[in-house]
Amino acid sequence: MISTTMATALNEQIALEAHASSLYLSMSSWCEQEGLVGCAQFMRRQSEEERAHMLRIFDYVNERNAHALTPSVHQPKHQFESVQKMFEEVYAHEKKVTASIMKLVEQCYKEPDHTTLLFLQWYVEEQREEEALMSTLMDKIKLIGTGGQALYYIDKEVEKINGLEIASEAAEVEK
Repeated sequence: MISTTMATALNEQIALEAHASSLYLSMSSWCEQEGLVGCAQFMRRQSEEERAHMLRIFDYVNERNAHALTPSVHQPKHQFESVQKMFEEVYAHEKKVTASIMKLVEQCYKEPDHTTLLFLQWYVEEQREEEALMSTLMDKIKLIGTGGQALYYIDKEVEKINGLEIASEAAEVEK
């Protein structure tokens, strides 16, 4: 069993992951409307990944005899100034999620709750990977710039990175 404080904190994380999933799905739709098919596919996969993260915590809370709460869905924004600004927002959101996971880890040490601490180690590593991926994307977007063909090259680069991520995930499943 986990403490009421920990259950509340984990339910807040569930809500944050659900919001990320909705936001990234909205971004996917916007990209699709802008003709950025590679970016749309990438953001769609990110949305699905965030939903899986949410469900993993949801199941853990219930498994520990606490009550996982289904989060309300707040309407995410639907318009973005540019694909560059959109990815800046994604990177900032991933940093926010990382900070939230680190607060959960701190709570585990404070209580102490070693079982939840072990559970969260997967998220610590996952967030390290997510931030590194978004940082790489931001670096590539900056290199490409904002010239006339920039959107085309950004879309192709994101599509390539998405393909590499899918291949990497498939290789992990095979292990």
